[in-house]
Amino acid sequence: MSVTPGQQVGRLLLIQIGDGGSPEVFSSLCGIVTRSFNMSANDVDTTIPDCTNPAATPQKTGTPGIKQRTFTGAGKFVASANTTAFLQHVTDATVFNAKVIVPGLGTFTGSWYVTSFEFSGAMEGNMDFTGTFMAGGALTFVAE
Repeated sequence: MSVTPGQQVGRLLLIQIGDGGSPEVFSSLCGIVTRSFNMSANDVDTTIPDCTNPAATPQKTGTPGIKQRTFTGAGKFVASANTTAFLQHVTDATVFNAKVIVPGLGTFTGSWYVTSFEFSGAMEGNMDFTGTFMAGGALTFVAE
């Protein structure tokens, strides 16, 4: 495999699910083929009109508001003990510990929950899944 210097391999963008143990062991959610990690923040509008010249067109200004971290993955469903434990969190809509590893950036660790999870499959094919994960609390970021 050849990678241009500075570029990162997409398959290394991972979500690893914690087992809840002490010490906690994290395992990659197996079968993910496509994935994305979104880092966004709400835009808080701080625009005010010019008090000395109210007819002037105001300059829009803002500040970052609530930040949001979301991981989305899709792929081929692989049955395993780790998958069964993970799906219990999906079924019960409970929070669990996980790590999102972003190559070239770092790791976001903390509590997560699944906002949507879907199984799909053709009659003559493997079962697929798509899942969306949302941070369930403040995340710890460790730079690469």
